[in-house]
Amino acid sequence: MAQISFDDFLKVDIRTGEVVRAEPFPEARKPAIKLWVDFGEELGVKKSSAQVTAQYTPESLVGRTVMAVVNFPPRQIGPFMSEILVLGFEDESGAIVLAAPDKAVPKGVRLM
Repeated sequence: MAQISFDDFLKVDIRTGEVVRAEPFPEARKPAIKLWVDFGEELGVKKSSAQVTAQYTPESLVGRTVMAVVNFPPRQIGPFMSEILVLGFEDESGAIVLAAPDKAVPKGVRLM
């Protein structure tokens, strides 16, 4: 496993946000859901495409706290511009389980 410096880690801006809107993304090559995530006053609402359809429905995601990298450049995913990378882990079957804090934290708070 390659090692990075602490300064490298600090360059990655990971924050908490609340999913405020979620829609199916049938145009995506792999099954995905379009997400709109509110990071609070400083960053506002950002969009993402997440391949989480094995574990989640759009309806189950609204109101959920997620963690995301917010300082990657935007990326075009088909007809949708993804502005953030929502974080998750693969389960035993390869399905993505979203990463989230285990207690309530304010929107937009940075991972320390």
